[in-house]
Amino acid sequence: MIKAEHLKMVYGGTFTSVDDLSFHIGKGEIVGFVGPNGAGKTTVIKMLTGILKPTEGKAVINGYDIVKDDLKAKSSLAYVADNPDLLLQLKGIEYINFIADIYGISSEERAGRIEELSKRFGMEEALDKSMREYSHGMRQKLMIIAALVHNPPVWILDEPMTGLDPQAAFELKEMMREHAAKGNCVLFSTHVLEVAEKLCDRILIINHGHELYQGTLEELESRHPGEDLEKIFLEMIK
Repeated sequence: MIKAEHLKMVYGGTFTSVDDLSFHIGKGEIVGFVGPNGAGKTTVIKMLTGILKPTEGKAVINGYDIVKDDLKAKSSLAYVADNPDLLLQLKGIEYINFIADIYGISSEERAGRIEELSKRFGMEEALDKSMREYSHGMRQKLMIIAALVHNPPVWILDEPMTGLDPQAAFELKEMMREHAAKGNCVLFSTHVLEVAEKLCDRILIINHGHELYQGTLEELESRHPGEDLEKIFLEMIK
């Protein structure tokens, strides 16, 4: 459902942020995208979602090339950015409806989705308030609700747990599992290995734009017997 083939991003003609990265995420999979700050994770996610055009290579979402069939590809995905401070002049419900309008979601369908998602994240009473009044965590919840309102098959989430309280983080992880169980897929970036260990079918580790590892955590641990994940990770990114 997500296919990256030889992705490369060069900024300013000289700085290579991502170099020759390929991976595939199939139906029913949750994949953790792991790496230190500055590893290139957000750049990869922006290429997958069509925000950045790859210097080389291509990205395919749900069968659609993100460059050649951009509207169909983008309609197939939910994207949560790493910055929730967007359009803060709007009320929460206005922002959600703005996103729902972009995707052409009917009033009846969006009403049900908004009710379900706002209840799961404890945001029912906050939707009529200005987003300027929200805490960082509330803004993050609102961005997730808006991103999921059109219920697409592919979720691409950039550090989605940042700022979430424990209950909201639990709900999001449960929603990821439910989504994958229906034959969909999730890619989410994180630098918290404990989250990846409990949630992911596979992980993709990169640093300086290069792949370091693809596979299961069990396979990774078997290559480093007697070492915990944190130590393995720190050794890999040296």
